[in-house]
Amino acid sequence: MGLKSTYNSVLQPEEVENDDGVYDDEELNEGEVNGNWTPQEKALHEARLKAKAKRRLRKSSSRDSARESLSEAVAGEAGADPNSPKGKALQNHDRKSRTGKGRGLPKKGGAGGKGVWGAAGMVYEMEEPDAKDPNYDESAQGDTVYATVVPELEEGELEKTVNPIVQEYFEHGDTREVEMLLKELNLGPHKYEFSSLAVSLSLEGKASHRELTSRLLSDLVGKVLPESDIARAFDKMLKDLPDLILDTPEAPQMLGQFIARAIADHALPMNFLSRYKGRVDCDHARAALDRASVLMSMKREMVRLDNVWGVGGGQRPVKHLIKEMNLLLKEYLVSGELLEAEHCLRDLEVPHFHHELVYEAVIMVLESNGETAIQLMVKLLQAFWKSGLITLDQMNRGFQRVYDELPEINLDVPRAHSIMEAFVDLCFQESVITKQLRDACPARYSMHTDTRLNVKCFYYL
Repeated sequence: MGLKSTYNSVLQPEEVENDDGVYDDEELNEGEVNGNWTPQEKALHEARLKAKAKRRLRKSSSRDSARESLSEAVAGEAGADPNSPKGKALQNHDRKSRTGKGRGLPKKGGAGGKGVWGAAGMVYEMEEPDAKDPNYDESAQGDTVYATVVPELEEGELEKTVNPIVQEYFEHGDTREVEMLLKELNLGPHKYEFSSLAVSLSLEGKASHRELTSRLLSDLVGKVLPESDIARAFDKMLKDLPDLILDTPEAPQMLGQFIARAIADHALPMNFLSRYKGRVDCDHARAALDRASVLMSMKREMVRLDNVWGVGGGQRPVKHLIKEMNLLLKEYLVSGELLEAEHCLRDLEVPHFHHELVYEAVIMVLESNGETAIQLMVKLLQAFWKSGLITLDQMNRGFQRVYDELPEINLDVPRAHSIMEAFVDLCFQESVITKQLRDACPARYSMHTDTRLNVKCFYYL
C-alpha cells in the first residue's frame, strides 16, 4: 500500500482508499500536516474539497424532497427507500426539480405567472378591496347596488322610437306590451310627448285607432305616465291645433272628444277644463274645449264615454251595422253626395260586411216608385266599384242574396221582377256587375217542356 498511497496522495489526493475500498479524507489531511504537498497540489486539493461539499449539499436537498413527496403521495410508505425501484417510480412523479437548479419550489404546471389567468377550471373567490389600491374608495364600500343604466333619448330620436311602438299597438291593441316597452326606455323630461305623439297619429287614422289611443292613455296613467304629463301633452296639442288642422280639418272636434274621454277615464284632472275659462285666444282651441264641455255636460254622472268614438268594425252588433247602412243609403238618396257616403262607409270599418250595403241598396230600388232611385243607386255602386271599396265577391254576394229572396219579395212588391231585370241590365251596362251575374238573374216566366205531349208550358213565378 505504500507505493499506491504515495501515488494517490500526489496525483489524486481526494480519492485515497482505505482498507475497505473507500476513499478516506483523514489520510489526505495527514499528508497535508506532514507538509509533503507542493503549493499546486494544495490549491488543487482545496478546489476539490469545495466541489465535494457542493455535491453533498445537492444530494441532501434532493433526498429530502424525494422523501417528502413520497410520504405525501403514498400513505404508509414514508419509510420507503428512494433508491429502490418503487421509490424511483414514485420519484418520477415528483414535480420538484431534480436537476439541482432552481429554488426547490414545485413547478407551476402551466398555471400562474405574469399575464396568465391560471389553470383551467380554477374558481376564484371574491377578493376584498385593497385599501392600498389607488382606486380604492372608502365611501363606496358597504352594500353596493348594481343597476342597468339606460341612456336618455334625445329629442330628435324620440319620435323615431315612439312612432313604431304606437303603429304596432294599432295592430295588436295590447296595452301591456306598450307599457313594457316604455319601461325599458328612458324618455327623461320628454315623457309627456309620448301622449301627444300617440294622439296625433290617431287623428290621422281611423276611429278605431282613436278608441285604442283613449284606452292606452287610461291604462298607462299612474303606471308609466303620471296625470300631470298627460295634462301637459294636451296643453301642447291645444297650442299646436293650427298646425294639426292642416292635415286633419276635424282636429278641434276630435281633440275635444279626447279631452272629455280622458277626464271620464281619470287620465286628466277634473279641473282641466275650468283652468282654460276666459284664457283661450285661439278659436280652434276654444272649439275643442267647447266640444269637451258639451260631452261632459251630457254625461253628468261621469260614466265612461265608451261610445265617443263608436265601436270599432267587427265588434259592432250586426243589427247596428244594418241600421247604419240603411241610414247611409237614405241620406245619400236625399243629398246625392258620393264622397260623404264613401266616407261614412269607410268609417264603419267592416269591409267583410259590404255585401249588406249592396243588398240593402237593391232592396231600396225594388221598393222605390221612380227612376231616380235606380239612377242614384247605379251611380253609387259604380263609384264604390271603381274605388275598390266594394270588391267583386261582396258585389256578387249582395246581388245573389236578392236573387234568392226574390220570390218572397215579389209577394210584397208585384213589380219586383221587372224592376230587378231593368236594374240588373243597367248595372251591367255601367260595368258594375259581370255578364255571369246578369245572366243569373231569375226571369219573370220559367219555361218547362212536357216531354209526354212535347208542349212548352210557361209558369208564372
